Amino acid sequence: MTHRPSRFLIITGLSGSGKTVASRFLEDLGFFCVDNLPAKLIPSFVDLRRRKSEVLERVALVMDIREPGFLTDFPKEWAKIKKIQGARLLFFDATDGAIVQRFSESRRPHPLARGRSVLDAVRLERKRLASIIELADDVINTSSMTSAQLRDVLSRRFFRADKQPFIIRIISFGYKHGIPLDADLVFDARFLPNPFYEDDLREKPGTNARVREFVLRRPETKDFLAELGRFLNFLLPRFEAEGKSQLVIGVGCTGGYHRSVVIAAALRDVLRGRKYDIKVFHRDIAK
Repeated sequence: MTHRPSRFLIITGLSGSGKTVASRFLEDLGFFCVDNLPAKLIPSFVDLRRRKSEVLERVALVMDIREPGFLTDFPKEWAKIKKIQGARLLFFDATDGAIVQRFSESRRPHPLARGRSVLDAVRLERKRLASIIELADDVINTSSMTSAQLRDVLSRRFFRADKQPFIIRIISFGYKHGIPLDADLVFDARFLPNPFYEDDLREKPGTNARVREFVLRRPETKDFLAELGRFLNFLLPRFEAEGKSQLVIGVGCTGGYHRSVVIAAALRDVLRGRKYDIKVFHRDIAK
C-alpha cells in the first residue's frame, strides 16, 4: 500500500504500541514532533503551522489517553482538520500480550494502572480508544515488530517518495582535544606520515595542497582509503536498513591539523557520487 507523502501526521494508539519509536523516527526524517499536545490546541497549532510553514512544513503530533480531554475533544478537532492536504491519522495497535511484555521489560507503569494489573489497564485503554480507532486512516499493528522493523514499515508505507538522503558527517579531530562524542565510527590516522616533522609543511593545515599531496601519495594512505571504502560500502546499506538517517564518522590524528583533515576530505571523495549527503567538518583545525 503506497500513499502520497504525508506532512501533517497525528499519531495515537495504545500505550506501549510503538508511538515513541515512530516519533523518533519521524524526527530523523525531519518532522517537527510534539508529544502529548492537548486536543483543544490542535487548531492553534494548525494556525501556527500555516504562519510558520517554512519551519513547520512537516509535523507529527503524538496524542493519546494521557491527556485528560483526549477522548472527548479529539474527535471534534480531527473532524475540523482532517481535510488538510497530507493530513493522516495513524493508530498504533498491538496485542494485549505484546504490550504487557513490553511494559514488563521496560518496568514503566501503564498510564491507566492506578492499582490495576498491566493487563487490566491495557484492556481498559483498548475499550476507551474503540471510537478513536474508527477514525484512523491507517492502523499499524506492531505486535511482532522490532523497532527497526517498525521504522522500515513506516518508511515503505508512507515516506518512500519523500525520503531524504542518508547523511554522512565526517569530522576530523585531534586526539589531544578528545574524540567527538557523537561519533558512530572512529578511524585513527596517526600511523600515517606526519607533515608536522617537515619544516616547510609544519605550519600549513591539511587543506593545503602540498600537505594533501604529502599524505596522499604514500602507499599506506592509498591502502587505508581503499580499505575504508570497502568497509563503508559494506556497512552503510546496513545502517540504512536499521532505520538510521545519518552516520557520524570521526577521523583523528594527534592535533587535528594535518593528517585527519586530509583523510576526512579524501574519504568524502571516496564516497562521492553515491546517494549520500556528505558533509565534512574540521573540528580542531583552528586550535
